[in-house]
Amino acid sequence: MKSIAFFNNKGGIGKTSLVYHLGWSFADEGRRVLLVDLDPQSNLTAMCVGEERLEALWPEDRPRRTVRGAVQPLVDALGDIEEAHLEPLSNRLSLVPGDIRLADFEQRLSDAWPRCMDRDPAAFRVFSSIYRMIRAAAEAHEAELVLIDVGPNLGAINRASLLAAEYVTVPLAADLFSLQGLRNLGPTLEQWREGWAERLQKNPSPQLLLPTGATTPIGYVVMQPALHAGQATRAHERWLRQIPSVYSRQILGREVPPDLGVSDDPACLGVLRHYRSLMPLAQAARKPIFKLTTADGAMGAHSQAAREVGREIRALGARLLEAIELTEKL
Repeated sequence: MKSIAFFNNKGGIGKTSLVYHLGWSFADEGRRVLLVDLDPQSNLTAMCVGEERLEALWPEDRPRRTVRGAVQPLVDALGDIEEAHLEPLSNRLSLVPGDIRLADFEQRLSDAWPRCMDRDPAAFRVFSSIYRMIRAAAEAHEAELVLIDVGPNLGAINRASLLAAEYVTVPLAADLFSLQGLRNLGPTLEQWREGWAERLQKNPSPQLLLPTGATTPIGYVVMQPALHAGQATRAHERWLRQIPSVYSRQILGREVPPDLGVSDDPACLGVLRHYRSLMPLAQAARKPIFKLTTADGAMGAHSQAAREVGREIRALGARLLEAIELTEKL
């Protein structure tokens, strides 16, 4: 089982849509895939299920069938994690639903981080809860791949979520905000990994399942904007040229030739075009773009574009798995 978190400190670039489409693509290729929505905004969950089903997953009068429900005993300081609910999306694809109330768990995770230095067993139980929940859900689904969607911030939930993943992929837009997000993520991720390594040595409960906290970066994906005017294109190209050097320096801690472009950068897993009017069609049909049919409104040029999206996503998925394989050989 391989677990991959998708993270950028900047929101609104298509990260959740990327996770959704990769999950469906991997499942269509025969792999068992688990999607985990750890963003309190719960956009991945909203993309996967309709409002009526979402209302059933978020009941007001009984435990919620979400990531929040799984950690509820720890929120209440009354016990350990519960079994996470698996929402089936296809024979091979399932979702651990997100929850806007997961934000309530932020303070508990924040408090646990320093208390781990005091060898507090309860603190280790709280901090490892997200990791243990993911592992248990993956085993229940017999997942080969776990794709984790996290929110665009550097808070305590994301610290626990990223350290719970074996790998991290960074979706980027070619703009100032994404590059600044890279500059924030690199040093922060390194601090988190070092901090967790120090805490692991103080764990008072050897039987407790804990993440290694290695969280290896395996590359980035460039999400292109809709480009119309020449000025917009020039701005896009300006930031695009900077991505390889900023990613390598801030995330990998090494330099690359200043003229290296994304097309030649081994760290670039792919460049995805803007989906324009296809995404609203997919959201209305509640299916990935590459599964749209004429009945969904994908006719003519839309139908051809939907097939092209499928090819691009499959190619990206192959590059991602190749990057993991290469990393494991090093």
